[in-house]
Amino acid sequence: MNELVIMKDKQAVTSSLQVAETFSKQHKHVLESIDKLAAENPATKSMFATGAYENRGKQYPMYYMNRDGFTLLAMGFTGDKALQFKLQYIKAFNEMEQQAKSKQQLPLPKDYPSALRALADSMEENQKLKPAADYTQKILANPGLETISVIAKNYGYSPCEFNKLLNGLGIQYKQGKTWLLYAKYQDQGYTHVEPYGYTNSDGIDKVRNTMKWTQKGQRFLYDFLESKGIMPKVEQTA
Repeated sequence: MNELVIMKDKQAVTSSLQVAETFSKQHKHVLESIDKLAAENPATKSMFATGAYENRGKQYPMYYMNRDGFTLLAMGFTGDKALQFKLQYIKAFNEMEQQAKSKQQLPLPKDYPSALRALADSMEENQKLKPAADYTQKILANPGLETISVIAKNYGYSPCEFNKLLNGLGIQYKQGKTWLLYAKYQDQGYTHVEPYGYTNSDGIDKVRNTMKWTQKGQRFLYDFLESKGIMPKVEQTA
């Protein structure tokens, strides 16, 4: 399943770009349908959140929608293929929401010694995440997602060279035009996949997934590359 549903702000959502791609519709028509729903019933506005995507250096509007928003929007999509895609979306929403619930249901300490051990583990983990040099102090302090282009630049590589480096180190592999983490690094919270909209040579709005690195993922890269003797430019000795 091609990332039909993603987690955003602790909620399972899909995007208008992804819906347009999946159901073979022009993105502008999907936006018009969402705007019409909001105009007809203001209560639906809570089901959709505005967003933006970049295409050829310009920003364009898009929407994120939760399960209810998608269900309401997709009610007007008909045909055998449309039904098949709706079922795929329902499955994707169920799986993503179940994963979110599993992560939230952490076991509580049963007694005082267990609580102390949990506290010690938490403090040890916090110590590991403390910034350790100029790179971690200035760059990893940013809690947002970061593109591979920015990370590569910090290490003195081009994006293409850096992606090949991570591939050679067994961290990621390429599927189509998207880089993905190998299984041992998946589900660690290192990356987040987001839809990237673009217009192809035929003038048709398309969507492609792009992988961005979380703060935890950037810390992982820093520690992993440091173990290989690869340091960011700000920490390289002259």
